[in-house]
Formats: sequence, C-alpha cells, structure tokens
Amino acid sequence: MAKTPHKIGFVSLGCPKATVDSEQIITQLRAEGYDMVPGFDEADMVIINTCGFIDSAVQESLETINDALNENGRVIVTGCLGAKSDLINDRFPDLLAVTGPHAKDEVMQAVHQHLPAPHDPFFDLVPKQGIKLTPRHYAYLKISEGCNHRCSFCIIPSFRGNLVSRPIDQIMQEAENLVAGGVKEILVISQDTSAYGVDLKYKTCFWQGQPLKTRFLDLAQALGSLGVWVRLHYVYPYPHVDDVIPLMADGLILPYLDIPFQHASKRILKSMKRPGNRERTLERIQAWRGDCPNLVIRSTFIVGFPGETDDDFQQLLDFLDAAQLDRVGCFIYSPVEGALANRLPNQIPDAIKHHRYDLFMRHQQKISRQKLQQRVGQYLQVVVEQAQTTGYTARSYAEAPEIDGVIYIETDQALVTGEFYQVRVTGSDEYDCYAKLLPV
Repeated sequence: MAKTPHKIGFVSLGCPKATVDSEQIITQLRAEGYDMVPGFDEADMVIINTCGFIDSAVQESLETINDALNENGRVIVTGCLGAKSDLINDRFPDLLAVTGPHAKDEVMQAVHQHLPAPHDPFFDLVPKQGIKLTPRHYAYLKISEGCNHRCSFCIIPSFRGNLVSRPIDQIMQEAENLVAGGVKEILVISQDTSAYGVDLKYKTCFWQGQPLKTRFLDLAQALGSLGVWVRLHYVYPYPHVDDVIPLMADGLILPYLDIPFQHASKRILKSMKRPGNRERTLERIQAWRGDCPNLVIRSTFIVGFPGETDDDFQQLLDFLDAAQLDRVGCFIYSPVEGALANRLPNQIPDAIKHHRYDLFMRHQQKISRQKLQQRVGQYLQVVVEQAQTTGYTARSYAEAPEIDGVIYIETDQALVTGEFYQVRVTGSDEYDCYAKLLPV
C-alpha cells in the first residue's frame, strides 16, 4: 500500500520578501512529497515564517507560535523573528527548531529530522515555477537579499545581512518559468531594488545567448521583454532610477514606482540615516512625470520619529502637497528592539504620534481623492481580482495587489479572475475607482 504523505501546516507572516521565502520552502516540501494542509489540528507538523520588524508584527508572530503549539505541539519557527533564537527558545522551549530568515536548507534539515521525507526530491514532481502563495496571475520575484543601508529605525540588516544580489541569468530563468506557468504580472521585490548588482560589480551573465549586466536597468529591460506586466517595488531614488522612466513611457514596464521616502524634513532624514533632499526629490518627480505623464508613485512615511518637531511634521505635509503622490502609506513610529533610533533623545509621546498620524492621513486623503477624480473618464486595461456581490474588483497599472486601492467593476457579465478586460472609469473616492466594462 502507498504510504500516506506527511502533512505540514504552514503560516507565512510579514512582507512579500518573506512570502518568497515561504514559497521556496513550500516548493521544496511539495517536491519531496509532503502534503500542505490549512489547519494546525490536522497537520503532523507546523512551520511558521515569522516577522519581527515592528512590535505589532512581533506580537502577531508570538501569538501564532503559541496557538500552533497549543493546537499541534510540533512546531518549527523560521523568519525574521527567528533570528532572535534566544528570545524564542526562552519563551517557547518546546519548539522543534528555530531558524532565521531566508533559511530554506536549515528548515528542511529540521523537517527531515522530525518528519523524514516521503521520497527523494525530484523537481519534475512540481511546476517549474514552484509553489506560489499568490493568485495564479501574479507573483513576486525577489532579486536580492539584505541591504547596505543602516537606517536608524530598522533592524532588517541584522536579520538578512548586507546586499546579496542574485545573478541576473538565474532571475530571468525564474521569470521565464513564472510566465510559462501562467503569471501575467511580475512584482520585483528586494530590500533595495535599485541597488541591484552593486555587490557583484554589475557582473555580465548570459541569458538566451545575450550578455546582460547584473544591474537595475538591464534587469528592467530584460523583464520588460517577457510581455507581461512588470512592477517595481522598494526602489531607492538613486540617480540611475531616471534611466528606467523611458522604459515606462514606452510601455516596456508598468509606469509605477514604489519609493519609500519615509520623511521630508532634512533634519529627520539625517537622524533616520536616510538619503534624501526635498527640493531635489521634487525636481526629479517633476522630471519623471514630464517624461512619463501617466507615472504613478507610491510611498511610505513615518510620523512621530524621535525629535520630530511641529515644523518637521509641517514640512512633511508641505511635501505631500508639492509631490502629489498617487498612493501613500503611513506608519506611526514604534521602537524596535535593537534599533539605533531607540537611543535618540526627544522621543515623541504616543498621543502626539497618533494625532500626527490622523492629520497626515486626512491630508493625504484629500490629495488621493483629487488624484483619483482625474481618472474619471479614462479607459484602462485591468486585471480581475475577485467576484463581488454586484460585480468584481480589479486592478490597473496604477494599483499593486494588497497595498493599493482597487477598481470596482459594475457588471452582470461573468468575468474570469486573472484575465484582462477594458473598462471606463465612472467614479472614484479617496482610495478606489469605479468602472463600467467595455464591450469586447
């Protein structure tokens, strides 16, 4: 009789970089014959990929570990919080193993120790693109690990180390496999996407017989040749980012840039150990929009950083007015264990932090409402995400999955998730648009 496959429960927490790590582990598990199950109680073992970036993420990870131990008892912890193995083991001494982030081999060793593999790993047993946690029509493509920056509020380099870029030929092979497997949108991610290749001194590799330098521009050009949507995330605004704007204007990659500016006050940026010059940034945004008028820029900011004065905060609001960013997220500063910013003077009281957050969000809502109102009447290509009671949600080039708003399509026609359609925008609010389906 055939042996019943071992069953693994898997929980993936945190950012898209962690999602890619989870996908790699799950792909290996499936290749070796393990079955994946959704519940703790039906699993022979549970693996939890944790997040340890901010306090709320740490708390969610700890609660998930506790639940898994109570409901199953056989648990492996990996991911960013796992880098603090002493903390985890002290709190949960019954864990089977604890590893840090990007540790597929270590996780598999622990799995093999406690739940031997059903068979040898022949990868033709799973799709070439691997097992994905995203819907079939889009996928994250991680191009590097780690970061060379040492932002005072961030501890990610202590988890993931310095920048380590993947060779461009390997990335392109993975991208080809994704497209062949039905992926229609590739979301490029890393800790610092525009620094790609600097650690490899832009080494030349070969893909499809053609030389490619391991650098940001060459990668964008090569991915753009695959004929799918290509979206760039976590892009530091280095000068060479200017070179990709013509690719967007020509339709090779999506006219969408995700740039974490974090603040606008020169004094606060210096305290954050972040690059940035308000006037120069505004000039470049203006130049980018001149070259590519339909460019969408999303960013994230932190309010309540230690030492932030009323004037610093006003500079941030003034920057929002001047930059007219399309999509904006905001975080309330919270001290993260091990971050340099914890030792800075003039920590901001929680009440002031939350007040500034509310002011920031209301300020940006007005800008967002005006920006989206300008889209009314436009004709857009959209990809359908899911069915609703009276229609469907969809996304255009201007919306990244899970972090941006959506486009609501009002239609009685049956649409296919993951397929492209043409719509006309008929309305909008602070974050979302509404559209009518155009006849095919």
